[in-house]
Amino acid sequence: MSKKDDDFIEAAGFAAGGAAAGAGVAATVGGMGLAVGGTAVAIGAAPVVAVGAVVGLAAYGLKKIFD
Repeated sequence: MSKKDDDFIEAAGFAAGGAAAGAGVAATVGGMGLAVGGTAVAIGAAPVVAVGAVVGLAAYGLKKIFD
């Protein structure tokens, strides 16, 4: 495998780990909502998992900066 393939696999691992952490948070916290100006919107698990994946990729980016 090339270095580029290894980097892709590592980044995917960080994203998957972040998504798993996001799923754990969503399962632990349960139903969440966002209330603004008298209006409330429910937030399901999917956005929380997506944010977890983004945070995982951000962690990968920080790791690459210090490599």
